[in-house]
Amino acid sequence: MGRIGRWSTMVLGLALTTAACGSGQPLDAGGQVTPIRRAPAPDNEFTPVELEATADRLVSEINASAIRPMQMAVVLKNANGFWKPVVTAANRAMAELGVSGSVIGPVAPWEDGPESEVLQDQQIEQMVEDGAEGLGLAPFNDLQTAAIDEAVMQGAHVVTLDTDVATSKRSIYVGTLNRSAGATAGKTLLMMLPPPPGTVIIHGSTNADGSSGLERTQGAQEVLARAGYVVLVGQSTWTSDGETEDVEWMTTQIGTADPPVVGMIGLFNISYRCAMAAEAAGAPELPIVTFDFDPRTVDYMRQGRVKATHIQRQYYQGYLVPYILYGIKNIGLDATKKILAPQLVDDSRVNTGVDVVPADKIDAYNDFLGSIDANQ
Repeated sequence: MGRIGRWSTMVLGLALTTAACGSGQPLDAGGQVTPIRRAPAPDNEFTPVELEATADRLVSEINASAIRPMQMAVVLKNANGFWKPVVTAANRAMAELGVSGSVIGPVAPWEDGPESEVLQDQQIEQMVEDGAEGLGLAPFNDLQTAAIDEAVMQGAHVVTLDTDVATSKRSIYVGTLNRSAGATAGKTLLMMLPPPPGTVIIHGSTNADGSSGLERTQGAQEVLARAGYVVLVGQSTWTSDGETEDVEWMTTQIGTADPPVVGMIGLFNISYRCAMAAEAAGAPELPIVTFDFDPRTVDYMRQGRVKATHIQRQYYQGYLVPYILYGIKNIGLDATKKILAPQLVDDSRVNTGVDVVPADKIDAYNDFLGSIDANQ
């Protein structure tokens, strides 16, 4: 039994395989390759029309090329919660492309640590060994550099999503640009605050090893400090007792900060802990803005406790990655980057942006997520 079999209790593997006479695409009644056809975009105020247009351009150029078969894999940190829309989208894209591919990620809650990192390195190695010519990867920061570089040396193109490894040999990053996303959150909260002096708590990151979280935190911190507020940053914790630690720290700061706390920002999918801390401190009126669309965050939004949240469009990250990998295979890296230019902020990073969702737009946003099967 190979390593994939031994991972079966920890890993979700969803395989899609479609091939036609070695073309990688099904044939029509006349024996011709059927052009790639995408599902139509939903008509909704939250539909990112610029990302949809980019995907359409990729399809148009790929259809005009000599389409070749391809095997790919998307390796994620997890397959549940925040990551469920990524799984849905990546599988949908691979089905539309007609490629052979799989999406894998632990189904149990994960923690940053050596075991998770080693497991992902093994997954990368196994996918390449099994024939993947392209890898979409949500890495654990820079810890997968060697595994990525080895995959590239073996001939696989690597596209990172959600978290980047800019020092590696990956071809393209697809996801949120964290400093600008943090700045957006800071500006969202700024409109709700009384004039300074005042203290703002950021439930973010102080970890230099977690560069993406630190960048998002610094983006929010810069906006608020420039506006004249004192900013206190707490390190978000994902361990089994992290919720208690985070809530206790923020509760203490609300009770002791000088000048008094006037607002809070949560920068990750555990943002709802800000509302828990405000409640524990007897200050439920504090304006709070968050990230992501965890069900607990949504509950606090419906109660009026969280005023707005910022969604990272993880569905579109998962959807674009297979198309980009297929584009690199069929039309080349440079031609693919040219198509991605409207979202390409430098030579290799695609900014998928964020959706700012105020509390009174929950139902409209849920309708949008439902229309693309992207509910968490």
